[in-house]
Order: sequence, then structure tokens, then C-alpha cells
Amino acid sequence: MSDSTTQKQGWLNRGLNAIEHVGNRLPDPAMLFALFMVAVWLLSAWLSTVTFAEIDPRTQQAFAVKNMLSGAALTEFMANLVPTFVNFPPLGVVLVAMLGLGVAEHTGFISAGLRSILAVTHRRLLTPVLIAVGVLSHVAVDAGYVLVIPLGAVIFYAAGRHPLAGIAAAFAGVSGGFSATLFIPSSLDPMLAGLTQAAAHLSSEPGAAALVINPLNNFIFTTASTFLIIAIGWALTDLVIEPRLRNTPVDGDPAALPKLEALTAQERKGLIWSGIAMLISVGLLVLSMMPADSSWRAPTGEIAVAAAPVMRSIVGLIFVFFLIPGIVYGVVSGSVSTHHDIVKGMSKSMSGMGYYIVMAFFCAQFIYAFGQSNLGALFAIKGANALKEMNLPMGVTLVGIVYLTACVNLLVGSASAKWALIGAVMVPMLMQLGVSPDLTQAAYRVGDSSTNIITPLMPYFPLIVVFCQRYVKNTGIGTLIAMMLPYSIALLVLWTAFLLGFWWLDIPLGIGSHYSFP
Repeated sequence: MSDSTTQKQGWLNRGLNAIEHVGNRLPDPAMLFALFMVAVWLLSAWLSTVTFAEIDPRTQQAFAVKNMLSGAALTEFMANLVPTFVNFPPLGVVLVAMLGLGVAEHTGFISAGLRSILAVTHRRLLTPVLIAVGVLSHVAVDAGYVLVIPLGAVIFYAAGRHPLAGIAAAFAGVSGGFSATLFIPSSLDPMLAGLTQAAAHLSSEPGAAALVINPLNNFIFTTASTFLIIAIGWALTDLVIEPRLRNTPVDGDPAALPKLEALTAQERKGLIWSGIAMLISVGLLVLSMMPADSSWRAPTGEIAVAAAPVMRSIVGLIFVFFLIPGIVYGVVSGSVSTHHDIVKGMSKSMSGMGYYIVMAFFCAQFIYAFGQSNLGALFAIKGANALKEMNLPMGVTLVGIVYLTACVNLLVGSASAKWALIGAVMVPMLMQLGVSPDLTQAAYRVGDSSTNIITPLMPYFPLIVVFCQRYVKNTGIGTLIAMMLPYSIALLVLWTAFLLGFWWLDIPLGIGSHYSFP
């Protein structure tokens, strides 16, 4: 390795180490969310006295910040304390999925399956395969967070590589590549397209009211983006992240860490029968979805839409599809003798989620307070309006949309909520400049994904910290941010350039999409 390369890596490592050090000196994540909540209360009390000229696109009225320290707001906050926690979306997703995964892990099904995969997969190909699986997991909404990311650590550790590098690669695919698709549309496509169409209809341009946005309007771009994300993630994981982690000792419970051992004859038999059980389960599901009037379908007869019961049942299906083969494997391999072993597996998985539940409580209360205060919406609209007033050249404006979205993403976690706010301003504005809503939406998707992996306000971020702590006990928010920051910066720069390349070469963004309007 040349002296210049070594020097560059030295500067990079020192910078990331400094970020990790500062980040880990922050309070415990649970307490950090509590402090953020107090800050929102104080800021909302101050800004509630300010009159804003910006119009809220949701109400068509002037923005008003709600004082979260008022008597009515505080009593409402206390009255909703339990519902806010219980209805916190990631909480149920994580706990229900972990019940099925807990059984599959306790009986040895997951370990045996991974060992069989590792036996035929080259060690150096684990990274791109893992990132690709992470991107593909978007078909199952948020399943990748509770399924792919922890398995990334297991796969890497079992292959003799650092488990945190596996978490980083999987996190980059699942969350950093959230807007990418691997040949299969995700539930995000129709959701964003619907919001884009509603925003386009706000334009006064001729033909805007009749404009129809195809849900697959970005499909070619997002599919091509998957290969860019895999390449970026592969290079960073193997050349930057994993070498940096070599001096980070794995000090988790040795008994709970996976081991790469050859499969016994009984384990192979159990794996075969559990695989058959899983295939039968999937086959029955597919057969039940085939009739046009299937109960799994949406009222319109579609399957791959958010309203379809099958899409809303993804977490439940994960529970079943890991519970059944987990039990079959346990019975055949001999690791399960009675139903008590099944319950023990579920209990064991829940016992390890105590820290996450505490963090989820404070995270849910902060997100509730932040949303009720209207601060996030106000910041988003102010940023969009500022970009509009700059009147920059088109290429620069597209870059501005990407970076504005990336910044707003640090404050507002929901992809649909951000686009409902930003899109209502940006789509009609750019239509006046001759830019199609399809292109504006593509720019938004790049910015939305790139900073997902570095914001502690992303609902699943505390869960990733917990996954890391299974292997490296002193992992904190700073550790995870420092580990993911290179991915975020690379995605933001290179993915933006990729979009500009599509635009410059006039490569179709998707089905029924255009670059110009009308």
C-alpha cells in the first residue's frame, strides 16, 4: 500500500474515531430521546408566539407551531402516553417478528441454514449478496430491519469476519438503499406516486389537473440504482469499514455467538424437512392469493399495494414462516422435545429486547411531541421555499432537492410525511420550470435514502444499536453513526451524480415517466 493511501486511511480513521468518541460521550440513547423531547417542548413554546407566512399544504392555512408546554398539550400528552408507546409502529413489528425468529434461532434452524449457505458462498461475495438481500427486503416493508440486519452480523461472524461489518453492510442495503428496488416494486412506489400526483394537481399549469402518475414512474432508475448501491456498499465495507473494525474486539457472550461448524447428518435431515415445510407454507400462501377475489388482495384486486391485506400481514407472515420450519427443524434434528422448548425460544428472544423496549418508549414520546408541535413540517417548508427563491439552474436545483431532502430526513423520519410536505411545494414549482413530477420525485428518493443510516431519529436506529451490542458491548450511537457515515456521504454524492447522468443521457426513469412537463 502506498504512503499516500495509508495517509488517507489514517486521516479517515482519525476523523471517524473522533465522531465515534464524541457520539459515544452523548447520554444513553433512551435519555437522549428524553432530552430531545424536552428541547422540542421549549422550542415549541418559543415559536408558538411567532407568526409565519408559510402556508401549510395540508390545511392551506398559515403555519402555526403548537405550544407543547401549554396545559392542554401537556394533559393530552399524558393521556396519550400509553397509546403513543403501544402504537409505536416499529415496536409491534420488532416484537412479533422476533417471536418467530426466536423459535427458529433457539431450535438451530437459522444457524444450520446459514452454515449451509456459507458452505457454498465465497467469503468475499458475502458483502454484495447481503446488500442485495437488504435492498430486496423492501418488498416486505420494514422486515429487513428485524430480519436481514441481525442476520448480516451472524453471517459475517460465522464466516470469520467482523459482525459489525455485516450489520453495516446490511444496514446500508436495507436503509441506505431504501428507495432502490431489485426488479420487484416495493410498497413505497405507489405511496410516493400518489402523493406526487396530488402535488402535481396543485399546479396551475395547463394539463396539470389531468396528470396521472404511474406508480412505476421511477422503476428503471431505482432498479439500476441497486447495482450502484451494491458497488458502493461492497467497496466501503471491505476496504474501509472492516479494516477499521479490526481493532474493535468482539466481547459479546461467547455462548450466544454463532459458530461455523460442519452440519451433522441429523442437522442436514432437519434442514431438508424444515425447508420442505417452508416451501409448502409459501406455496399455500401463493395458491390462496391467485383467485381474483382472494381475501389477500386489495378491493381493486391488486396485491403489491399498501392496502392489500397480504402487504399489511408481512410481519405476521414472517412470524409464521420462521415458526413452522423452526419447529419442524427442532423436532427432526432433536433440539426440541416438548412444546416447552418452543415457548422457551420465544421467551429467550423477548428477554433480549428489554433495552430496546426502554429506548422505544422514549423514542415514541419524542416523535409524538415533535409531530404534534408541527416543527418538522415548518422546517421542511421553509427549506423548500428557500430553494424555490434561489431560482438556480436545473441541474443545481435537482441537487438542491436531494440535499434539502437529506437534511429534512434528519428531522422527519417518515418518507411519505416528508414528501407530502416537500412535494406540495417542489412539484408544482418545478412544473412551472418545465420539469416533470417524475424527475422531482426521483431526486427526492435519492436524498431520502442517503441519510437514513445516520439519523438517530429514524425509529429503527435504536434497534440497530442493540444488534451491535450483542457483539460489542460498548457500542453507542456514536459507534453506529461513525460506522455508517462513509456510506451516507458516498451515497449522497455518487447517487446524485447517477441521477444527473440519467437526466443528461435521457435514460427513461421508469414506466410512463418523462423528464419535462408538459
